Amino acid sequence: METVEQLVSFHHIQVQLSGGAPWGFTLKGGLEHGEPLIITKIEDGGKAAHCKKLKVGDELININGSALYGSRQEALILIKGSYRTLKLTVRRFLTLIANPGFGIGRASAAL
Repeated sequence: METVEQLVSFHHIQVQLSGGAPWGFTLKGGLEHGEPLIITKIEDGGKAAHCKKLKVGDELININGSALYGSRQEALILIKGSYRTLKLTVRRFLTLIANPGFGIGRASAAL
């Protein structure tokens, strides 16, 4: 019987959206709900879709240089205060599968 180990890592992605609202993505969660702030939808044809860097499942951690402490209300205020440019940093989790016979390889991005 083979043993397979699953390792989780993440990386940060910086995104800049231009042109003003609407930005083309939907957030869910927040401290108020006991969950991280997660991008749950990217609108087809919207600014977020055109940048091709954001993905559903990304965790929002920084807006316009301000670190977020998890409050959805805080995030909405910062996003609505962005008139022409919105700079985001998101955390994307990756799942790595380790199979002793085959080494480690990236299996998929956790969504």
